[in-house]
Amino acid sequence: MTDPVTDDHDAGADLGATDDDEAGRDDRTSPSDTMRGRIDESRVKIWLLLDANRRLVATGLLALFFAAFVVLGALDPVGLRSAMGSKDPVETTFQGLLTAIITGVTLVVTINQLVLSQELGAVGDQRERMEGAMAFRHDVEDLLDRPVAPADPASFLRAIVEETGDRAEALSETAAGPLEEDHRQRVQAYVDSLTENARSVSDRLADAQFGTFEVLFAALDYNYSWKIYEARRLRHDVDGTTSREDVDRALERVVEALELFGPAREHFKTLYFQWELINLSRAVLYAAVPSLVVVTGMLLYVDTPGAFPGSTLGVDNLIWVVSGAVTVALLPFSLLLSYILRIATVTKRTLAIGPFVLRGTERTEEVEWD
Repeated sequence: MTDPVTDDHDAGADLGATDDDEAGRDDRTSPSDTMRGRIDESRVKIWLLLDANRRLVATGLLALFFAAFVVLGALDPVGLRSAMGSKDPVETTFQGLLTAIITGVTLVVTINQLVLSQELGAVGDQRERMEGAMAFRHDVEDLLDRPVAPADPASFLRAIVEETGDRAEALSETAAGPLEEDHRQRVQAYVDSLTENARSVSDRLADAQFGTFEVLFAALDYNYSWKIYEARRLRHDVDGTTSREDVDRALERVVEALELFGPAREHFKTLYFQWELINLSRAVLYAAVPSLVVVTGMLLYVDTPGAFPGSTLGVDNLIWVVSGAVTVALLPFSLLLSYILRIATVTKRTLAIGPFVLRGTERTEEVEWD
């Protein structure tokens, strides 16, 4: 089941900026550049939701399930073996689990059909997709002033990110002389923030490989939407200053690069979601086989109070066996939960494209437009 291309990157990877990384930031108006800094959650929770290997999360959930079942069975004053003498909790439980597993497999088939439906189409539809993809690549190549843009997603995103950093440095040089001191300081603060963020994301994308979450996670840490908004504010605020045209053009060039990063990130996010849903479907189908075997075996062969006599570590052996069987039966569910948690978290954090900030931040000052 392990595919080296789809394994998540090291669980100890950087989850966000440290306090030093956020030094000097205006926390009243500007959100953090990193996703970790923008989410008001603990580092452990963010690691579990996003960065941890999905199979590791599923295994952890199963361990919690197993421990909970054993503890509850050991604390039950009646006891599972005694309860089986008057009623049939084991058969009732595993009949429900059998139905749930079959329903889950059906759900997986539906997910596969949903993913495949976006790839199927008439030749005219496929040609439109191709033309749209090539048109976007030509736009990026014009932006980068290169004959051919990189082919792999990580290098493609990294090239755009580095271009935004280069254009920001050019903006700093343009604004060094003609602007007033307060405007020059604001522009320099903007340039410093953008170039630092771009450098950090570029370094993380350098060795990233599509199929892991590392590419998307690095892209999510590039706060391009806020930087577009700030650049547009700066263009308005320096209106009417000396040599405003040069500064305005330099800011416009920065915005042009940031605007191309947005759809590029969303495109690769969509591809990653499709990739993960396919991995999820395959993993659930694999897990359904042992789950069905165990559940069916429990229904057929464990139907009397005398099954698995004795005890281990002070706990009835029947409790150990039933708890283990229920845990195996929940394997497809734990896989589904672990994958969907990441997909749902990323989707929530990237609902808007462009300069729209949906997360809770203090309102910036109003700008009076002429």
